[in-house]
Amino acid sequence: MSTSGWALLCAASVLLGFVLSRWAAAHRKPQGPPEEATEAAEAAEATFATLHVAARAAPSLRTGLNRGSAREAVHHLRALLGADAVAVTDTEEVLAWDGPAGCHRGHAVRHARAALAAGRPLTVAGDVVACGTPGCAVRGAAVAPLTVDGRAVGTLAAYGAEAGEPLARTVAELARWVSGQLELAELDASRRRATEAETRALRAQISPHFVYNCLTTIASFVRTDPEHARELLVDFADFTRYALRSGGDLTTLADELHCVDRYLQLEHARFGDRLRFTVEVAPEVLSVPVPFLCVQPLVENAIKHGTALCGGAGRVRVVAVDAGPEAHISVADDGLGMDPERARTLLGTEPGDRRDGGGIGLSNVDVRLRRIYGEDYGLVLETAPGAGTTVRLRVPKLLL
Repeated sequence: MSTSGWALLCAASVLLGFVLSRWAAAHRKPQGPPEEATEAAEAAEATFATLHVAARAAPSLRTGLNRGSAREAVHHLRALLGADAVAVTDTEEVLAWDGPAGCHRGHAVRHARAALAAGRPLTVAGDVVACGTPGCAVRGAAVAPLTVDGRAVGTLAAYGAEAGEPLARTVAELARWVSGQLELAELDASRRRATEAETRALRAQISPHFVYNCLTTIASFVRTDPEHARELLVDFADFTRYALRSGGDLTTLADELHCVDRYLQLEHARFGDRLRFTVEVAPEVLSVPVPFLCVQPLVENAIKHGTALCGGAGRVRVVAVDAGPEAHISVADDGLGMDPERARTLLGTEPGDRRDGGGIGLSNVDVRLRRIYGEDYGLVLETAPGAGTTVRLRVPKLLL
């Protein structure tokens, strides 16, 4: 099981335990002859209400522990706890408070530091503070650390008329659930950093030889065909501006194919009529969001490992079609092809693990597609020795 799946399972189990404990506490009744149907309906309603409130708190917590997320979640956490006041802190200060204005807020940091120093949940009883709020009944607190990857990052504190064992247990369980959400937030951030690193690596893979060859080709036209040299310089500028841009992980298929077209124009100037290419695109898919640099590396791979190995002679065909909820894209060459087992090896290798330089673009695109859309959306290679290679990918029109 993946790390993110394990963290999600742990968070779900903690939430289930918390729901059951909340339900039991809320529906513990004196001995007597209860109406079974009414009791079952009340239990179902209580469970639904608890899950509903937890679901409303989760999205903000999935952004990590900060002032904004704490303020969005603290009201829902107070509703789950049924406390007079709730505080969420980091290791230094109160991030959010929900309760009577000023009531015990000044003491939340002191309580948080005590729980963090102890490394476990604590109860604070008889801690009477004249907060100036009329009718304030707060007399005790239960405080539990919030952890991410075994490291304390803050606390959750609940304040009430007394800090007994039931409140302490409930706060500890809820703190475990909040910690699970924060763990998932950290995994999301790690996944984003990994994707960004892979995109930067893909930009860095723009071959110096390609740049050198382009500039040499352009220079060769400066005297014989200055107008063509100028057009190629514009193509080169467009391509490098797109490939080296700073931005998000996604772009439109139209922008990606514009980059492909500029790349093909530059390669055609280099190889001449030995390199033939066609690009066929359904207008309906031009606006579909796709991962940045997901098609151009496939075209580069088709030229470098397909036609270039045949002396630069061959055909590359790029096709993008509308397939209902998806866009289907294929890049095909009529080059030497490869053994299907080697193709499986290329796609089964992490981008940074290649040593011979082969298939880096393929593996990078394959990994990014799977991470963004799921395991069913990796690249598909159709190849055989002497039969060329076709690389297929699918992208949903809407990224949920």
